[in-house]
Amino acid sequence: MGLLGGSFNPAHAGHLHISQLAISKLDLDRVWWLVSPQNPLKESTSMAPLNVRLRRADSVAGMGRIDVTNLETEIGKVYTVDTVSSLRRAFPHIKFVWLMGADNLCQFAEWRHWQAVFRTLPIAVFDRATYARTALVSRAAREFCRDRVSARAARGLVRNDAPAWVFIPSELHPDSSTCLRHQGLWNC
Repeated sequence: MGLLGGSFNPAHAGHLHISQLAISKLDLDRVWWLVSPQNPLKESTSMAPLNVRLRRADSVAGMGRIDVTNLETEIGKVYTVDTVSSLRRAFPHIKFVWLMGADNLCQFAEWRHWQAVFRTLPIAVFDRATYARTALVSRAAREFCRDRVSARAARGLVRNDAPAWVFIPSELHPDSSTCLRHQGLWNC
């Protein structure tokens, strides 16, 4: 099971693209989009209401193997480390892998207890335009460099014990929530 967390402000085809890549490259059964009630690193004033973001995410995800959830709201968590711990306790029989774009790896060391996230479940990082080089020399990438798995071995990542992470180079998708907001294509 892949976990893609974020604000989804708004959800877009880039989220769908990396989710589909994750299903294919990591041999996942499903991906859960964890639509955050509030990203602790972002201003709440720039966020669309949760119900609006969930509806948009549902429309982008479609009817495939992607489930849009508000699990963090349901369990009362906003930090990834707490969400992941709660999900592992609630679903001990499911093998989870955290999914993120390279832009998130760049600033991952700013996340609360980020090392614990690395040590809790495998992580798959997907290339994003202009971020690969910065991501691969980020603090998180350097600190966990010995735990990096080759992209050729990505299919088995979910069965690896944490810490384990992979960087997956791929065809890049141009969509970005920030760009959509700046272009006035998403009102919040």
